[in-house]
Amino acid sequence: MMTTQHETEIVADEKLPTIRIIREFDAAPERVFRAHVDPELYARWIGPRSLSTRITRWEARTGGAWAFANDRDGEEIASFYGSFHEVRPHERIVWTFTYEGEPDGVALETLTFEELAGGRTRLQVLSVVPDFEARDGMLASGMDVGVKEGFDKLDELLAEDV
Repeated sequence: MMTTQHETEIVADEKLPTIRIIREFDAAPERVFRAHVDPELYARWIGPRSLSTRITRWEARTGGAWAFANDRDGEEIASFYGSFHEVRPHERIVWTFTYEGEPDGVALETLTFEELAGGRTRLQVLSVVPDFEARDGMLASGMDVGVKEGFDKLDELLAEDV
């Protein structure tokens, strides 16, 4: 199955410390959602191609917790953790996202999975961070590369019909 490369839009609000990420996928919402809650699938696509992801905790349910580490050549270089605040199948996930190196920089993220014509999905992620400094630091960290490459890997995974 051939995949279409879609543009990933990353928008920083001028008035609020937020980042909005918008991306379309050639798969139904339930499949895109599953790739966000199934730990084996999530580990296969999240982050840049230069890193592998190791899930260390995963309770994809309202009130559950999660954690994962990024490795390069077998060495851990970053780890992240958070809580699932709301998991509404095929529609929405609300979770916190924290980089272990900045434990006070908790982001509250809302992911919505919108059904489009032709069995496609528009994913919107709204990330609310504590302040503009934290937001600008995230944007300057190269997170855009990880987001874009990760979504490209998700396209490839969805093309495998998982």
